[in-house]
Amino acid sequence: MAERNWLARCLDAVERVGNRLPDPAVLFLILMVMAWVVSNVLARFSFVEIDPRSGQPIEIRDLLAGQSLTAFMATMVSTFTSFPPLGVVLVAMLGLGVAEHSGFINATLRAAMAVTPRQLLTPALIAVGILSHVAVDAGYVLVIPLGAVIFYAAGRHPLAGIAAAFAGVSGGFSATMGVPSSLDPLLAGLTQTAAHLVDPSIVINPLNNFYFTTASAIFIVLLGWALTDLVIEPRLRSTIVDGDPANLPTQEPLTDAERRGLRVALLTVIAAVTLFALTLMGDDTPWAAAPNADGERLLLASNAPLMQSIVPIIFIGFLLPGIAYGVTAGSIKDHRDVIAGMTKAMSGMGYYIVMAFFCAQFIYAFGQSNLGALLALKGANALREAALPMGVTLAGIVVLTATVNLLIGSASAKWALIGAIMVPMLMQLGVSPDLTQAAYRVGDSSTNIITPLLPYFPLIVVFCRRYVQSTGIGTLVALMLPYSISFIVGWTGFLLLFWALEIPLGVGATYDYAP
Repeated sequence: MAERNWLARCLDAVERVGNRLPDPAVLFLILMVMAWVVSNVLARFSFVEIDPRSGQPIEIRDLLAGQSLTAFMATMVSTFTSFPPLGVVLVAMLGLGVAEHSGFINATLRAAMAVTPRQLLTPALIAVGILSHVAVDAGYVLVIPLGAVIFYAAGRHPLAGIAAAFAGVSGGFSATMGVPSSLDPLLAGLTQTAAHLVDPSIVINPLNNFYFTTASAIFIVLLGWALTDLVIEPRLRSTIVDGDPANLPTQEPLTDAERRGLRVALLTVIAAVTLFALTLMGDDTPWAAAPNADGERLLLASNAPLMQSIVPIIFIGFLLPGIAYGVTAGSIKDHRDVIAGMTKAMSGMGYYIVMAFFCAQFIYAFGQSNLGALLALKGANALREAALPMGVTLAGIVVLTATVNLLIGSASAKWALIGAIMVPMLMQLGVSPDLTQAAYRVGDSSTNIITPLLPYFPLIVVFCRRYVQSTGIGTLVALMLPYSISFIVGWTGFLLLFWALEIPLGVGATYDYAP
């Protein structure tokens, strides 16, 4: 065997160390206890950093105080049941379970593989991952597991498919494949609030970073393609796929029954999409949000029933063609086979549910303590006081955000803390809020894929274990670390290139602000 290069040896070391950590469920429990202890110590101190959410000096809440402990116990069940990824994953998996059990997904992918060049699987998968941002978190439960299936069916390593899809869905979270995401208006609103501290008349366009994020999608696809094919997949050659053979996809030619099933499933999808599209038409469509200040009812607003129904739409979108395919191909005889598919999907999620319980409790406790908020505020203040050259300051915002992102998953929560300091400060130095927000978005995406505190991280571990049963936290972190480092460095350089050449960032965006 050829000697492994220095990068492979470093990643192997990361994997070994990471896999020596306790089981993810126990790790979250340990981290929660550590947050309790640290909060108990720091609650005795006063801090000068102003919390922009309250306008008062930030306070660390003692999680070991009697009131905090009783509140933790009283909300334990609701904290678990209201954990956002839990419902998203389980409901979507019900529909996917039927589609998988009937053979619809396997047959569809085999048909797609017959016409898709093997060399273009990677960029296509990353691009689909970026496009999935339109459907909020759907990419985590849809694109990432399908990435493994696609790669394995094409004779490539399934973990490389998971890595490429994860890089697009989560690492490229701030990129947009020509379609705005729900994150655009959310961040723009927070940016405008922060900017009003200096200039109450300023208006931030929700598409103020749209040109940059669209160009970033191309950059992320190309960079992710190179990393997957040249770094990740070669390193996985020695990793044996030892999952249950009965649950692994195949690449045999389609039978006549399968072709008939696919045709009927396609007609079912066309009919369902047509009927659904008709319900979206007209000013009185029930899928639109309530009228805004301008009297408009928007379909793509975050509070619109359409955007809040993405997961049920995914459920139905796989259930209907899955049943149509199964009945036609003969893999579904009656309703019991449909229920069996759902049951099989749920039985495979038991480990994820256990991890989700402990993950939810830790995230709740950590958020209540204000430890992450204190870190964000101290980092932002230190960056402000350093008074570095503008290009270095923009890179500093990226690094600060990427670091805080390891502890605080919510994009809006981080920007509410960091933006309230960085936006007004840079405005006074002549930098527009649009540019500051763009720097934040680069850092916000790049480390999603290496932090076990990402709510969907345990789910990705479960997907990996379907193919390589020894997968642990270290395996996934080592798999994604090259993407994370490359995205931070390369994407920051890409932003600075935009800035140096004064390429427009987005609609109505500027680089300069006249104080």
